[in-house]
Amino acid sequence: MLEIRNLVKKFGPLTAVDDVSFSVPEGEVLGFLGPNGAGKSTTMKMITGFLAPTSGTAVICGHDIEAEPLAAKRRIGYLPEGAPAYPDMTAAEFLDFIAHIRGFHGIEARRRIAYIAELIHVGDVLHQPIETLSKGYRRRVGVAQALLHDPAVLILDEPTDGLDPNQKYEMRGIIRDLSPHKAIVISTHLLEEVEAVCSRAIIIAHGRVLADGTPAELAARSRYHNAVRLDLASDEAAGIAAELQKLPGVASVEAAADSGQATLWVFPQGGQPISDAIVRLARTQGWPVTGLYVERGHLDDVFRTITAPDATGNALRDAA
Repeated sequence: MLEIRNLVKKFGPLTAVDDVSFSVPEGEVLGFLGPNGAGKSTTMKMITGFLAPTSGTAVICGHDIEAEPLAAKRRIGYLPEGAPAYPDMTAAEFLDFIAHIRGFHGIEARRRIAYIAELIHVGDVLHQPIETLSKGYRRRVGVAQALLHDPAVLILDEPTDGLDPNQKYEMRGIIRDLSPHKAIVISTHLLEEVEAVCSRAIIIAHGRVLADGTPAELAARSRYHNAVRLDLASDEAAGIAAELQKLPGVASVEAAADSGQATLWVFPQGGQPISDAIVRLARTQGWPVTGLYVERGHLDDVFRTITAPDATGNALRDAA
């Protein structure tokens, strides 16, 4: 439903987006991750036709955004960065304006506005000027206008920005409910959002795609993948750590600095499972273990590793 082909955007000597390609099929929610200035919003603006690429293109449901802009845009719902809207309009007037732009009038326009207002829970602010709304409600009105014409492809730039925890939970539920019949791209800096709603994630930095996979696949790249946390009712952690270090497959053993108790992190070589060997050794030695936990990996750890300034050069070479 969405195919991005070798997108490049240059602003003078600055290359903001550098040969980005990916595709999103129906039913997929793609998280588009990256630090500030990575090129996420610029990529989204090119996909939706708000910004002309230096080279490359986006194809939406078979329509090239450069060659067939109207046909492509009919199939896109777009929430831009900052959710811009006319501040002196009420939310109802703004949604009616969007409905008319999309070609809906009369009963059909009113039906769609009523449905979307209920879906996104903005019915109680429909008659308030947008400039008086909270940041969270302005964001919800922005999502409502993106969904008004029931598009096949949704491009959402920070859809939960400004929402309180309850509103974020509701919005994520809405995205999940919409996802089976749409291709959805969500730009976010919230790793919890990726884990909550995304079936796939791309990490971008300096305009280049550095990682692409499911949240579980990306988390498996963390040094915490299959790492074991060992809580001990003992002050003999140093001796236990020395024994653990001798186990085959153990890369390192580190004391947890902020646990408030004797806790060791046992990191595996290459993310291989080591918990069974640790359990057998603990039983054989009679260690006073009060807790043993196996980690599946930390997405934030992977994000930092890939996008850190001292790692980006190597990551870019690996992605090339």
